[in-house]
Amino acid sequence: MYPKVNEMLYLQLASAETQEPKEEFKSRVAEMKEDSLLIEIPFSQENGRQKRLHLGEELSIYYISADGKKSYFNSYVLGFLEDQIQLVRIRKPEPEGITAFQRRGFLRVNASLEIAVKFHHDFTRFLARTRDVSGGGLSFYGDSRHPLTEGQPLSCWLLINYRNGTVEHMPFEGEVVRIQDQEAGPAIVMLKFTDIKDAERQKVIKYCFERQLETRNA
Repeated sequence: MYPKVNEMLYLQLASAETQEPKEEFKSRVAEMKEDSLLIEIPFSQENGRQKRLHLGEELSIYYISADGKKSYFNSYVLGFLEDQIQLVRIRKPEPEGITAFQRRGFLRVNASLEIAVKFHHDFTRFLARTRDVSGGGLSFYGDSRHPLTEGQPLSCWLLINYRNGTVEHMPFEGEVVRIQDQEAGPAIVMLKFTDIKDAERQKVIKYCFERQLETRNA
């Protein structure tokens, strides 16, 4: 099911906020690890130029099996390795994360979770409820007493409740991407993760898969 060593991967940057067709890049799998893939520096299919990736950058990826079938998965950059050539280490997807269709970004699910929000420029703190969450970010219902602006950095703690009853606290740094006003009710604040440990990101990805299974079985 997983791509093999020396197999070609076709990548798009999943985190770009645009509706325009995205440029596609190619890379080759150099090595398989238990929880990651090492790939060569991607290059553009249009002009052959290498594409510099950044830590935490989201990727939408597909590969083509010997029978011509396309398999898609989403991943993100974990780090870099200097070998004979520079390699990029990306997160290895869970088997259920490999699908026959493309998703724009990480799996996003509706979820009402408690989130604590803290401003960087002062000591403002408040609690809110999320509207949806994904491995790349989330949205929550704003508080009119604490107005936010696009591009504003925030320190947050997300309270995740798993199906087996366990509770996890997920700290992360985020940035407000967009604020969507509503005719009735609070504005929806869309937030992307800007600084988050891999182990913490995996907590929310695990939660998203649980929620997806619950929805399918409902």
